Amino acid sequence: MENEETTNIQNNSAQNGENVSAESANLSAAQNAAESVDNAENSAVEAAERDQLTKSNKYDASEIQVLEGLEPVRKRPGMYIGSTDSHGLHHLVQEVVDNSIDEALAGYCTQIDVVINEDGSCTVRDNGRGIPTGIIPKEGKSAVEVVLTKLHAGGKFGGEGYKISGGLHGVGVSCVNALSKKLVVDVYQGGKHHTMEFARGRALEPLHVLGSTDRTGTTVTFWPDDEIFETIEFSYDNLKNRFREIAFLNKGLVITLEDKRAGQERSDKFEFKGGIVEFVNFLNQNKQTLLSYPVYFNKFNHNEKGDVINEVEVCFQYNDSYNEIINSYANNINTEEGGTHLDGFKNALTKVINDYAVKNKLIKESEKLSGEDCREGITAVISVKLREPQFEGQTKTKLGNSEMRTIVYKAMQEAFGDYLEEHPNEARELIMKSITAQRARDAARNARELTRRKSVLESTTLPGKLADCSERDSSLCEIYIVEGDSAGGSAKQGRDRRFQAILPLRGKILNVEKARLNRILENAEIRAMITAFGAGTGADFDESKLRYNKIICMSDADVDGSHIRILLLTFFFRFMRPLIENGHVYAAQPPLYKVSRGKEDLYFYTDEDLNKWFDENGRKGTTLQRYKGLGEMNPEQLWETTMNPEHRILLKITMEDAIEADRVFTELMGEDVDLRRKFIEENATLVTDLDV
Repeated sequence: MENEETTNIQNNSAQNGENVSAESANLSAAQNAAESVDNAENSAVEAAERDQLTKSNKYDASEIQVLEGLEPVRKRPGMYIGSTDSHGLHHLVQEVVDNSIDEALAGYCTQIDVVINEDGSCTVRDNGRGIPTGIIPKEGKSAVEVVLTKLHAGGKFGGEGYKISGGLHGVGVSCVNALSKKLVVDVYQGGKHHTMEFARGRALEPLHVLGSTDRTGTTVTFWPDDEIFETIEFSYDNLKNRFREIAFLNKGLVITLEDKRAGQERSDKFEFKGGIVEFVNFLNQNKQTLLSYPVYFNKFNHNEKGDVINEVEVCFQYNDSYNEIINSYANNINTEEGGTHLDGFKNALTKVINDYAVKNKLIKESEKLSGEDCREGITAVISVKLREPQFEGQTKTKLGNSEMRTIVYKAMQEAFGDYLEEHPNEARELIMKSITAQRARDAARNARELTRRKSVLESTTLPGKLADCSERDSSLCEIYIVEGDSAGGSAKQGRDRRFQAILPLRGKILNVEKARLNRILENAEIRAMITAFGAGTGADFDESKLRYNKIICMSDADVDGSHIRILLLTFFFRFMRPLIENGHVYAAQPPLYKVSRGKEDLYFYTDEDLNKWFDENGRKGTTLQRYKGLGEMNPEQLWETTMNPEHRILLKITMEDAIEADRVFTELMGEDVDLRRKFIEENATLVTDLDV
């Protein structure tokens, strides 16, 4: 506007003469005044902005916060135990048990007892040497107090207390103390019973003697802090599976677990004198094995003084399945992400099989088998113990010691090479299985190409039966896998098209437990799922390409519906395991009953809830409908009860225990009919409402 006004004044100057000059002068003065005001305002704003910027960029000694003792653990618990959910809660128990395991590795502990107490606390008791009770001069406190209140304090940092240990990050029992509202430690040592109590990491009293004793060891009882954890309810099954695993890895060690909570009382004892050989047999208990007995070797390596510096223990057995199960451990820690010890094992296995096959003219030099082909049907346990393990990440899930790759490779090459030479018939059978796997994999490669999407946005390659959603941010999308056109139709009409996709399947999918990959990829329904998900399968699975954050199995609430869900989960478990591991798979929970009274409709998901409502409200003037299938619901009912995020109930499928999951899948979905018959006979009485 100022520019336009100035231009007009200049154009009329010849006509207006002095008046124009006066007006121009007045306007110029006004402009200058306005500019002065603007400049003043701008200066004030700029000054305020500079002041704010200075404050935001201020970083001096006053900004440094010093957290004393165990405060960092309480401030950022996830940095030390991974999370504050159920996984983190059970990690506390593991940290305490790890200390007892270290005593066992050192040769001083033969039994560990874990008790879930009625008041919700957990007790871990061992018969080792007990935490040292003497005073540490530098600290002026007992060793017990230092171990429980100082990070990186213990007998695992360069001393001779523990040559091999799992708790090498030094945050174990002190973290448990920090994250417990109460912790009591009892030490039995030197004929005396010592005790000490803590609250949220702080000592309430010095270590003192309660009395005399003839036992040795340490007992820790802790109450998880409900201010820290999302749940403080311990899972017996979660602990049971881990302790069974530890007992397998430490032959002769006895571990007991007891639950004293009201209505949940039970106990187990784990002791395996055969160690990891029994572990492999346990994993293969429902499968037809190929070798006459498991391949096993145990090799110790020594330094110049004759001291053991590391140990390699490996056991494996082949079966007639098409899946590989390899569990690797370092100092009893489950290295879920593998590491150098696993690399050495795999490389040696492939090398030995190919060398034997070429040497005995079973394959040509140019036809060498891949690692995947050589591992089809293998069940293996690799356990290494070493003095200075290097774990990648705080959660210790990958071993990084480069020397272990060579150590395991050489030990494996020698032991497995000797086995094949001594068992030519089994060697030939094993190699023929690998050759068959190679041919099937080549056939599967062609079938797999048909299921791949080049881009997340290329909807033209999606299966025609898919009713996709409009949202393109995969983190906001979810897909319902529905059986049948009737249920699929209701789901398509009832869904929220913005973020909910529907994929109807025709009938039951192939049981992948009984088929190789090439046959699996020929199945139209499975191809439709792979294409819709967009992330591939098996070794080619790429989670970053996943088109839906939630994959929801929505089946009828009857026996057939349960069977369909199991078939789907079997497929995900075998060929898209990261879907389950990373929390993408859910089971929808449709209602079993609809109760109508007047204009009011109520839905119930369990018999217990239905009966409770009738007990409280009577049965007069009500109409009861039992849903036998999703197709019986109209789109509005299906949306409101099963698909509406505000009201629906979803069951998240987790991988709490892959070993147990593998066993159950094999038992229920494998070739052995007798196993399924036995399962039905043992569990038939648990079925209280069966639709026939």
